[in-house]
Amino acid sequence: MNVNEICDSVVYVGVNDRVTTKFESMWPLPYGVSYNSYYVKGSEATALIDTVEIAELPAFLDHLHEQGVEHIDYLIINHMEPDHSGSISAIMREYPGIKIVGNRTTIAMIGGFYHITDPTCFQEVKDGDKISLGDLTLSFHLITMVHWPETMATYLEERQLLFSGDAFGAFGALNGGVVDSQMECDWYFPEMERYYTNIVGKYGRFVQRALKKLEGLKLSYICPTHGPVWHDRIQEVVNVYDRLSRYEATDGATIVYGSMYGHTAAAADKLARELCERGVRTIKIHNAAVSNLSDMIADAFRYKILVVASPTYSATLFPAVEQFLRAIETRELQGRIFATIGNHTWAGVVEKEMKAFLERSKNTSLGHVEIKQSLSADTDARLKELARKLVAEC
Repeated sequence: MNVNEICDSVVYVGVNDRVTTKFESMWPLPYGVSYNSYYVKGSEATALIDTVEIAELPAFLDHLHEQGVEHIDYLIINHMEPDHSGSISAIMREYPGIKIVGNRTTIAMIGGFYHITDPTCFQEVKDGDKISLGDLTLSFHLITMVHWPETMATYLEERQLLFSGDAFGAFGALNGGVVDSQMECDWYFPEMERYYTNIVGKYGRFVQRALKKLEGLKLSYICPTHGPVWHDRIQEVVNVYDRLSRYEATDGATIVYGSMYGHTAAAADKLARELCERGVRTIKIHNAAVSNLSDMIADAFRYKILVVASPTYSATLFPAVEQFLRAIETRELQGRIFATIGNHTWAGVVEKEMKAFLERSKNTSLGHVEIKQSLSADTDARLKELARKLVAEC
């Protein structure tokens, strides 16, 4: 059991899920995922911060009982996605008289999800409101659209501890420890980037707004709803969220292609070789029909250069490439050094489709190379020139 005291008066009572293979039925979980919940014991009152996914309820209740928790005064709901709110009804049954604390939008969602509508069950809070637990004080900070409209963060003032909801979270179960100082955490950072880009990526401007709103708080701990509790590496974690929410990229290239018979794949390999010869050392090539969309999105966020290559397929884009483009358009990815490659036998529609995508997504392209049937000396030369232009923009 991963019950763990984080600091005086705050205990981790969350759970690990190493059974679910896809988060939100879409995103792979090779290392599992944690659903984090926290118990806060003040001198006069107690609070439970968020619950867990309903399938993990038995372990969750075991953790609370292990701590000897017989009564809880407040259930604080920072975020209403069911992986965090799913056990609300069960907690209310287990701890009669508990008061649910949330903002107006949260309370409305609880009625919709769990049909709890009795107003005496709730205590509504607004931005900046506080609740006293005696010697401890909880303050509430709305961080709307990070990444749902009801999202808020709860700050334990006397411990300089932020319960941040999904913000600063990461994929990956907690293996033995809970706080970053207790375990090796380097491997969580790529999982954090994948979590952010897959789940939160669309809401960069709201994350920036939240970061500015919270920057005045002194932070000794950040307690998210997924992944480790951050203590030693808080600044690194904040920097990751800041960089990704500004769509800032690092040196490198992502090439995403679709190919039925190998000719578009050959073009992707040719361009990668030209980029390498011009000093690009990090190049990620994804066959869109084989690579997981999760990894393609993450790499598109990570690296400055993004090239998308597609053959014509039924008078439009190759379906897996089209899915990728829709995904990065949805996430409002911007600021990439972007180029496209098309391949056709008789219907050259890729360039037109790519231009339509660029217009919708408010991105611009450094160029398009069109291939008819297979590579030739002419297309090799144009791919070489495209590589030169891409590197020159870095």
